[in-house]
Amino acid sequence: MKEKLGIIGGTGFYDLVGLENLNRLALNTPYGEPSDEFLIGEKYGKEIVFLPRHGKNHTILPFNVNYRANIYGMKKLGVTHVISISAVGSFREEIEPGSIVFIDQYFDRTKDQAHGTFFDEGVVIHISFGDPVCSDMHSQLLKIARELNVNFTPSGVYVNIAGPAFSTRAESKLYRSWGMSVIGMTNMYEAKLCREAELHFATIAQVTDYDSWKTEAVDVPVIMANLKKATESAGKVVNRYIERFPFEDCNCACHTALGAAIVSDINQLTPSLKKKYAIFLDKYFN
Repeated sequence: MKEKLGIIGGTGFYDLVGLENLNRLALNTPYGEPSDEFLIGEKYGKEIVFLPRHGKNHTILPFNVNYRANIYGMKKLGVTHVISISAVGSFREEIEPGSIVFIDQYFDRTKDQAHGTFFDEGVVIHISFGDPVCSDMHSQLLKIARELNVNFTPSGVYVNIAGPAFSTRAESKLYRSWGMSVIGMTNMYEAKLCREAELHFATIAQVTDYDSWKTEAVDVPVIMANLKKATESAGKVVNRYIERFPFEDCNCACHTALGAAIVSDINQLTPSLKKKYAIFLDKYFN
């Protein structure tokens, strides 16, 4: 299968500079409409699919993002690897605003199952999620960040809240005491859905602030100033990753994640459900 890279842009990362032969594609999915049109173009001779998570004009709140439609669309367009860009607040002094973090763990404080699975009727699937990001992609991104000498943290735990309000000071101090690294409102759903879709997935978190555990208030002007710095670093890493993609030394099992996760007899699904899930389960039907 030909490898193809998809990029999901978050706050401050609304397009991918330098895409050539650009096409815009609106998709319909069994889960509704994606956040925006998919941008399909070429960079360094590689076909890239880009989608702004909140829409090109940033009009979609975190809990209203149609994560399932977004990831379904990536899968339908032949994407095999996804890099997700996400703005976060930091719980650690050493994770500085304006830097980036390569997330490798998540903690869910939303418990919103509507966003968390494609398989919401007629079948039971329990995906393995102990290591929620692709280990190979994570390692490749770290290597690139070191080469570029950007300000980054190699790993971190992302606590996902519903938003849209930022945390209270009490909540922020609690998450910090639990050992959380950063806080955001979007990224965990994408990680879960990419695993179910058997897509390789990695995150670059852009640190905008220290959340409210420190004395200063969290406000939008401060966030946007720090976001600009982090976006520059994230953009450099993504561009270098695209230039080298695809990588030959891949030893992960992301592309076979459903093999050991299916509990139900999927061959007993109704024709309509077989059609709905075909993009994920076709290779597992008898």
